[in-house]
Amino acid sequence: MSTNPAQNPLMKALAARINEEDTSYRTKMVEIAAKLQDVIAMGRGDPDFRTPEHIAEAARQAITDDRTHYTHPAGIPELREAVSSMLKAEYKLDYTTEEIIVTAGVQEAMMLCMLALINEGDEVLIPSPRFTSYDTAVHMCGGKIVPVPTREETNFALMPADVEARITPRTKVLVLVTPNNPTGAVTEPEQVRELAEIAKKHNLIVISDEIYAKIIFDGSEHLSIGSLPGMKERTITLNGFSKSYAMTGFRVGYLAAPADFVQMLIEPRHTLSINATTPSQWAALAALTGPQDDSIAMFEAYRDRRDYMMKALDEVGFTYGHPGGAFYIYANVEKSGLAAPEFCELLLRECRVLLFPGTLFGDEDTRYVRMSLLQPIERMQEAMDRIIAAKERLFVHAK
Repeated sequence: MSTNPAQNPLMKALAARINEEDTSYRTKMVEIAAKLQDVIAMGRGDPDFRTPEHIAEAARQAITDDRTHYTHPAGIPELREAVSSMLKAEYKLDYTTEEIIVTAGVQEAMMLCMLALINEGDEVLIPSPRFTSYDTAVHMCGGKIVPVPTREETNFALMPADVEARITPRTKVLVLVTPNNPTGAVTEPEQVRELAEIAKKHNLIVISDEIYAKIIFDGSEHLSIGSLPGMKERTITLNGFSKSYAMTGFRVGYLAAPADFVQMLIEPRHTLSINATTPSQWAALAALTGPQDDSIAMFEAYRDRRDYMMKALDEVGFTYGHPGGAFYIYANVEKSGLAAPEFCELLLRECRVLLFPGTLFGDEDTRYVRMSLLQPIERMQEAMDRIIAAKERLFVHAK
């Protein structure tokens, strides 16, 4: 039986750090989609591929072998050693096993960082549009998110001058997310080096979210900021297995930082969830040490889908920032004559294609939508065919 929220003692007791998020738009879209047939969902962030079989088998074998009990809060040594080796080989990051904590996804690593760093009133710079879970984590710790705008004309990369212009005496942390969600932007090495110098100049801590670092397309280059001179001691590197190995439900991520800082996080990490799920840790180990063929095939599919989608958007007349990585395109739908939320709702109702506007990613500009590359290319072609066929009928400027 429902009660009046104003009379509910639990609601009246709710701490100020818990905000009611505006989920009405997302809920509305999901409810509309539920009533329609053959909806093509192109707004998701969950890979459409199956987890590679050798990874799934490692999880099953762990259960069979009774490896289902608590581990050290920082994770099993074998996985931390494999992460250490991979970070050095692929990103020139020099972290020992004692400098790595395995977490329940990068989401938990992010929250752990904010709990460890943010005091009341501290400011956190983050490229915008953005993954807004950062907003929630910072707010819950008493801090303030300071969005740093990124722009289509610079392919939504994070520009150092825009960061420096927003630094105040309260600025403590810079979050660098490259490749970026929702834009697919890669902040190129030249800009990353400039950002490193700004961080040192202003004594900033950098949280480098590299969850999409394995998905980099031709013409772009990923540089881990923690590998630069003088940056390891002020950088926390976040990464995980969800995106590159289609392991979203396994919930395994990690953070890497200097050993003395990591040691201070062990007990808070234990308090959050004790340890990442034990069979999932063994699955993650198999992901790093086993064959990479399936992961490479996923990347190649994302590349082909991206190439197709860019051409299709050109045909429709929508512009976008060049997606250098991840599996998203951030498209400008201004030529439809509709604001992005209205565009997405009309597209769903009339074409049965589900997208989400950039406003759900903290974007104050209402011209953009996030298009994910997480459907088979045939379904993406069908979605674009529907949009093109409806262009004259639906788009205000096309009439």
